[in-house]
Amino acid sequence: MKEKPIPHKGKVRGASGYTLILFNDDYNTFEHVIESLVEICGHDPVQAEQCAMIAHHRGSCEIKTGMRKILLSMRTGLLDRNLSCEIK
Repeated sequence: MKEKPIPHKGKVRGASGYTLILFNDDYNTFEHVIESLVEICGHDPVQAEQCAMIAHHRGSCEIKTGMRKILLSMRTGLLDRNLSCEIK
């Protein structure tokens, strides 16, 4: 007897088509970046620290995917804190 595949009910990554990307810089502290990601993007502290480390070592990190309108608001908040980011 063949098993039927279970349909995926969760969001598929990138299904909304937009990604907020954080770029590394030489002037913001890890603490500032982590605090900003927690307060603006809703990351938990561990997730925010991991994103900061990835951006530091790789030059950038995808920090959030979702609807453009929501990501624009987050981008504005991060830019107000002098963090480099963009939406793709």
